[in-house]
Amino acid sequence: MNQTANLNRTIVDMLYEEAMLLADEARDTFRDAAQERRRTGTPLHEDEDLERIALSCEALRTTTRMMHALSWLLNQRAHFCGELTEFQLRRHGRLPRHQPDSDPAQLALLPAHLRDVVERTRRFHARIARLDQAWRDHFAMHPAAIQRLRERVGLAMAG
Repeated sequence: MNQTANLNRTIVDMLYEEAMLLADEARDTFRDAAQERRRTGTPLHEDEDLERIALSCEALRTTTRMMHALSWLLNQRAHFCGELTEFQLRRHGRLPRHQPDSDPAQLALLPAHLRDVVERTRRFHARIARLDQAWRDHFAMHPAAIQRLRERVGLAMAG
C-alpha cells in the first residue's frame, strides 16, 4: 500500500490544454466586457471609475494567475521532452507561491460571468499549486495524516 503517484506527460498535456482554453476564455471574456462597456457607455455600477479599476485589476490578476500556471506546465513539458533536467526543473520551474486574492468589493462590481471566470482560474491555479507541491515532495504519501483523517471521520460517524 506504499504506492506513490507521479506526473506523466499525458496528465501535463491534458492540463496544458485545459489551461490554454481557460486562458483564452478569460482573455476573451475580459476583452469583450471592456469593449461592451466602452461601446455602450453604460457602467455596471454607479461609480464608473471603481468599475473600470475592478475590471482592470481582475483582468490582470486572472491573466497573471493563468500565465504562471501555463509557465509551470510548459516547464513540465520541457522536462518530459528532455529539454530540462529534473535538477533544473526543481531549481527553476517553481510555481510562484503567493497569488494576491481578489478584493471582494471589487469582485462585486463585476458581472456574474466575469466572477465565474475569475473563480475558475483561481481553482485551476490552486490545482497546479497542489501538483507542484506534491511533485516537490516526490508524491510522498503521508499515512499519519490520512490516519488522523480516518479517525476524525470515524468519530464523527460514531457521534
